[in-house]
Amino acid sequence: MAQAAGLRSAIAMRSSIRFICLIVLCGLAGFAGVAQSTVSRPDTGQTGDETIRQINLEGLKKLIVTDSRNPQPILINFWATWCDPCREEFPDLVKIDTDYRAKKLNFVAVSLDDVEDLKSTVPKFLKEMHASMPVVLLNVNDPEPAIKAIDTAWDGQLPATFLYDREGKVVFKHFGRINAEELRGALDKAIGGK
Repeated sequence: MAQAAGLRSAIAMRSSIRFICLIVLCGLAGFAGVAQSTVSRPDTGQTGDETIRQINLEGLKKLIVTDSRNPQPILINFWATWCDPCREEFPDLVKIDTDYRAKKLNFVAVSLDDVEDLKSTVPKFLKEMHASMPVVLLNVNDPEPAIKAIDTAWDGQLPATFLYDREGKVVFKHFGRINAEELRGALDKAIGGK
């Protein structure tokens, strides 16, 4: 519950910044429709803040939709640099991303950091972790609709990990630090199943 309160409080602090950024965000509105196909893994890997994009609630909803032309399991991890369990599990996620990349896993890390951290703290952390999965930053005023769009049982605790199968159904979810072997078992089932 403390982490959920932390998520809500961090997002609430952003609301004052939102008014200033509104004009900038309007320019990004065309990007708000981030879909699975547009968040695909860059060939060169994570190179810095230019690969971290902001999404809103609609972008988040589109992110979890399976591409019917090329259905692949989707692994979504919600995290933040200020969340100690998130930082502790991140090396496991980087290893999982590396190990499952060729197995057609679409993995996206969704940062819940402040927008101002998009050009500093977040890319610095990703570089330290040698992360190459696509990363987006969720930029919303109210976290509740985003939380409920993902899972009605989720209270906003971080980290949170969700695995969607090829049909777009949640086949694994975990709140808090993942057990890497448990997640690998779920990934093997989701990737192996046709």
